[in-house]
Amino acid sequence: MVYTEMTVKAMRIAYDAHEGQTDHNGLPYILHPVHLAEQMEDELSCTVALLHDVVEDTEVTLADLEKEFPKEVTEAVALLTHDKEGDYFEYIAALKDHPLARKVKMADLAHNSDPSRAKASGIPEEEYAGLKCRYEKATLMLQSESQL
Repeated sequence: MVYTEMTVKAMRIAYDAHEGQTDHNGLPYILHPVHLAEQMEDELSCTVALLHDVVEDTEVTLADLEKEFPKEVTEAVALLTHDKEGDYFEYIAALKDHPLARKVKMADLAHNSDPSRAKASGIPEEEYAGLKCRYEKATLMLQSESQL
């Protein structure tokens, strides 16, 4: 992970925002964005990785982030924020052409589809198979040259 003033600020905001949240394994949720940030090689992608679920899953708003971070970060976070009412694959298609959002989403999909993580959480095999299929389709969409 890249440690700069901006990434440290993002870490603090993400840590505070996700406080008390756990993943399917009962582990602190913040470990997921930190895992993604650890894979990033530059300040912007590291910051976006740390913040990628903050607007979607906490009380923090995009307006809150816009006060603290440059447009490059908040644009990517906005694209990575999935409206649960909206179609998942339309969401993927909408972020596909934004290099920063795509980079973080690819890491997110890889972590979310890690079979060891799913097995440890006790997700039923049938449910994991459905999620894996969804994540594989999303990954292919993000890797392809044309929209699917």
